[in-house]
Order: sequence, then structure tokens, then C-alpha cells
Amino acid sequence: MKKTSKALLLTICAVLLVAASVMGTMAYLTSTDKVQNTFTVGKVAIKLDEAKVDANGKAVEPAERVKANEYKLLPGHTYTKDPTVTVLKDSVESYVRLKVTLNKASAVMDMSVPEELKDDLDEGMERIFPLLNFIKIDQDAQSGFYWDCPLHPKNGSLEMEGAVMNPKYCVYDKEADTITYIFYYNAEAVTGKDTISAPDEDVVIPALFESITVPSTATNEQIAALEGFRIDVVAEAIQADGFANADAAWAAFDA
Repeated sequence: MKKTSKALLLTICAVLLVAASVMGTMAYLTSTDKVQNTFTVGKVAIKLDEAKVDANGKAVEPAERVKANEYKLLPGHTYTKDPTVTVLKDSVESYVRLKVTLNKASAVMDMSVPEELKDDLDEGMERIFPLLNFIKIDQDAQSGFYWDCPLHPKNGSLEMEGAVMNPKYCVYDKEADTITYIFYYNAEAVTGKDTISAPDEDVVIPALFESITVPSTATNEQIAALEGFRIDVVAEAIQADGFANADAAWAAFDA
């Protein structure tokens, strides 16, 4: 009986040993995979510059474009000034606008409004004349910047009354003596070129204006009143994605 039990025990141990050997060398079928995402950061990227001018206000060529110039104003003289916006090639699709601010606004308007019209203008209409007779905004609208009201003098200045009285397009601060004109570039967004014919190029937007002209009728007193005069131009851009249209985007920007 003891021999039988011993033989049975040895058999069981042998079986367990074989089982342990098989289990220790068993290979499992496995598979591993992953998704790796790389994120880049989108950005709105523009620059604003203008042609470098000499002491007479004429463009210097060739020369790097600059951020500022100095001018000596004289009656009847025209000076190069062409603030130009460039949408850089790595910019996301964006809406663009320009704000043109004049300090000494009352003096500029006094100089720009023809003498024969000063007694007949409706309130606020003098605000349009710095654009017509001093800065001389591109009247053919080739630049692509716009107001809802036309800028063409041939249509009559009354066509512009809605724009100069609308803070969306014109802001007059009597206390600070500044006037700001706001121009929107097209109704569509713009982005750096990314096409087969023009890959990865900056987009240069045509200048809103290319020169300023002091009216030949300006008097010594009117010129003297412009001491310290500035034209400050600010370019602004906001992403187009996430907005129904340009109006919605600019409303969010201003908020």
C-alpha cells in the first residue's frame, strides 16, 4: 500500500513538473498601437510700415521701409506717405482694418475745408474734408479698404454723411482734439498665400493712401496751428474662424 501511494505521489509530482515547465515557457499573442498628435499654434500675423522719406518728404529709393517719418509742412506741398499692411505667410485667415488718427483735428479741419463752404456745412460734415483735401484717400477704392458709404467726391459729400457720423467709421473726440477714421479691408478674410503658383508668400495689401498734400490755400496761421501734428496709423487683424462674418468678428474685437 505504501509502495502504491509512493508511486502515485511520484506520478502526480511528475505531471505537475511538466505542467510548470509548459506554463513557464508559454508565449502570449499581443499587439500594441498608438496615435500621436502634434499640435501647432495658429496665429494672426501682420505688419505695418511705410516708405522712408527724405527731408522734403519724397520717398528714398532704394531704402528699407520704416515705422515712422518726419515732415516739414508747407502750403501746396505733397509728401509721400503710404502706410501698408502685410499679412504674413504664416498667418491664419483674418479680417483686417486700418485706423487713421489725426491729432490737432480742429486745425486740420479748418485748413482742409474750403473757405466758401465753412458757413454752409451741416454739423459734423467738416470731418470728411481732411480725407478729401489733405490725406486724399484713394478715391478709386483700389486699395480694397472701404466704408459702407462711397468715398468718391463725384457722388457728392452728402453721400458720406452717414459714415462720418457713424462711430464704426469715424470717431471725433472734441476734448482730445483727435479724429479717427476706420477703414475695413474687403468683406472677406485674407491669409498668406498657400497655392501651387505662389506658395508661402506674404500678402501685401495695397495702401489706403500714398501721400498727403497741404492745401495751397493754407495760411501762415493754419500752418502754425499744426505744430506737433501727427498722423497715427494702426493696423488691426482678427481671426476669421469662429465668426459668421466680418461684422461679428469686429464686434468681438471691440468688446
